[in-house]
Amino acid sequence: MSDRRPYIAGNWKMNKTGFEAEDFVFALLPQIAGEDVSEVVICAPFTTLGNVIDSSRGTRIKVAAQNMHEAESGAYTGEVSAGMLRDIDVRAVVLGHSERREYFAETDAALAKKVLVALENDLEPILCVGETDAQREAGETEAVLKSQIETALSGLSAEQLASVVVAYEPIWAIGTGKTATDELAQQACAFIRSLLAAIDAGAAEKVRILYGGSMKPENAEGLLAQPDIDGGLIGGASLKADDFAKLVAAGDAAA
Repeated sequence: MSDRRPYIAGNWKMNKTGFEAEDFVFALLPQIAGEDVSEVVICAPFTTLGNVIDSSRGTRIKVAAQNMHEAESGAYTGEVSAGMLRDIDVRAVVLGHSERREYFAETDAALAKKVLVALENDLEPILCVGETDAQREAGETEAVLKSQIETALSGLSAEQLASVVVAYEPIWAIGTGKTATDELAQQACAFIRSLLAAIDAGAAEKVRILYGGSMKPENAEGLLAQPDIDGGLIGGASLKADDFAKLVAAGDAAA
């Protein structure tokens, strides 16, 4: 995995009430109380961010939001700004998840603005990229990744680029039970790193690249052993504290 710090992020999506979020954190903390090796991130819904922040304060858990608007404020009903997130001690934000792209028509150009605003507000962007099953079957994976990475990140300085986390999520493997083989996942993540290197080679070596296609305790070891996979953006397996703790342990072991 290199000397990049492993990054284990749980994306709860639209799950958990405030009570359930606190119960999860209280169940998780004793299981990850050992060495602070991996960076542990919980990407919670807006309504439970405060619950997770309050119940995990002073621990190794970093709290992330699942989206944000690029504007500082204004007439954007239902949206939340980067400044609002920082005001409650959120430290990272998921941007461009495939579900946001599909259901809310988020574009790479819009994500470029969000990434920059997140960085300007001291929020760590977790930029999601990846191909659909149709694009994969058509042999378009690299072209899709190239377009997504270049559009969203080419305008950043080297310092800014090094602060971005990239999550590769093969859309055909999300919530389907399918998983890319370790070799296929590594191939895609290595290609992403080459795209980052074309922007700035030094920064590319610092960027954590996550695998986001149904990582679970059963397959984490093999995925995390790949040289260009630095962690996971985990959906279903992050909803149970015991499963997520096993993934944190896998990240710790891979360091």
